[in-house]
Amino acid sequence: MRFTYCPHCGTKLVSKEIGDEGMIPYCEKCSVPLWDMFTTSIIAAVVNEYDEVALLRQNYVSTTKYVCVAGIMKIGETAEDAVIREVKEEIAQDVETLEFISTYVYEKKEMLMLGYKATVKKQDFKLSREVDFVEWVKYDNALSLLREESIAWKLVKTVIEQ
Repeated sequence: MRFTYCPHCGTKLVSKEIGDEGMIPYCEKCSVPLWDMFTTSIIAAVVNEYDEVALLRQNYVSTTKYVCVAGIMKIGETAEDAVIREVKEEIAQDVETLEFISTYVYEKKEMLMLGYKATVKKQDFKLSREVDFVEWVKYDNALSLLREESIAWKLVKTVIEQ
């Protein structure tokens, strides 16, 4: 998000040089710089003890390709807490261990995605309303179900190659 007006007082911002940052939108009334903002979210390759990954279909995302569990971090929540919550909410799996894999920039939606491997003991799925379908997929078949070079594809590829 790029600011044009101050979210605190509504004053139109000016450009002001701020140290090494260069020209930054600035509110002269509030005396505050307003850097561009992005949303922080998590994405998780949920894996089980049988070398399978849980791949989801969310029709509002794609009707032809699968995705991984993902979600927005809530204020006051750690990334790890967000992964545990999203995995439980979306597919009713209990995370046993978490491993941070990488960060991913999702420019189209102005997001920074924190990627994790979430290990669970295989259980039956119970889906949230935002998940249309989920299945356990063997590592050998997983990448072919994801959009090539997508963030989910990169995350799952890294997890499989470990």
